[in-house]
Amino acid sequence: MINVKSFTAVLVSALILGVLYLCNSLSYSRTSPQQNISPNNISPNNISPNNMSPKNRLSADVNAVNAISNEVHLVAPEHLQYEQPSIVQGSRTDVVTVTPWMAPIVWEGIFNQVLLDSIYKPKNITIIATVFAVGNYIRFLKKFLETAEQHFFVGFKVHIYVFTDRPNDVPHVTMASGRQLMVRLVPSSKRWQEISARRMELIQILIEEQLPNNRNYIFCLDVDSQFHGRWGSESLGGLVAVTHPGYYRDSRSNFPYERGPSSRAYIAPGEGDFYYCGGAFGGLLQEVHQLAKTCRHNFEADAKEGIEAAWQEESHLNRYMWINKPTKVLSPEYLWQDFKPRNPEIHIVRFSGVVKNYAEIRPNP
Repeated sequence: MINVKSFTAVLVSALILGVLYLCNSLSYSRTSPQQNISPNNISPNNISPNNMSPKNRLSADVNAVNAISNEVHLVAPEHLQYEQPSIVQGSRTDVVTVTPWMAPIVWEGIFNQVLLDSIYKPKNITIIATVFAVGNYIRFLKKFLETAEQHFFVGFKVHIYVFTDRPNDVPHVTMASGRQLMVRLVPSSKRWQEISARRMELIQILIEEQLPNNRNYIFCLDVDSQFHGRWGSESLGGLVAVTHPGYYRDSRSNFPYERGPSSRAYIAPGEGDFYYCGGAFGGLLQEVHQLAKTCRHNFEADAKEGIEAAWQEESHLNRYMWINKPTKVLSPEYLWQDFKPRNPEIHIVRFSGVVKNYAEIRPNP
């Protein structure tokens, strides 16, 4: 039999708690500061769905879901046979294959390229590549494009955007079906540092104006480099970094981070993970857009104060990726240096910077 007094006490307590919760919610909604939204403050990370029109909100939601789906929902075809994987015995014991934040580090021998391609090709994604061939750097473009046809995402849709001040000197290279070359005119510069610094700005603008489909991926690569081996679906990730071939064996105290505390690229002694290349990075479009936008903002803010980081956009990229951890890290196989002898753990060189005389190709020392 129900105790009436006990039941009444419970009911009254529940009503009081409900009233207190409602009052607290109303108070919070009245006192919470409203975000100051301006055209210069809009980014994928600071737009609230409540500040968007229903149509734009739906579009943003669909793009976000599609982008996340590409990374999380990995569907393999039925009846595909491949070597049984193991969690107790790996094919590489000479290198580390995962970061402390659990991002894969990609080396030759740790992935099954047939399996990965069978997962990513049905997604109907497009791989975008950007390359800057300004001034005398145009001389490297032909070999870059020819070797990309042989090794870079073969069998995928690929769009390569060439930024150059010499559009008439862009070489003709026969490209496979589904692969396209687009040329974008940019101004010349008397300082190679300015050319380097503007890359983040131009990548940001390209994504905003020409590449609205967040399902796709983009890689930003140096033109004075060539492909020598497969660069494919094993490199896909949300935010992808490449470890620098000159520093991947070194202590972080030897990394050429920006050490001036006044710069927004500053990384203090004892901080940092790896030293990443400015000549090769990528990921999902919205991730690279946020990286480029942030690095550009910090670079320009530094410039207004008369500050130039040690290695321009590479310094700002390293600062960004120290805070915003890459979801995939590519080994130095993905950007070696031709003048360096190959270390024992480098079983293959996939992409490398060519030997060159900087005095000949740069407009200033």
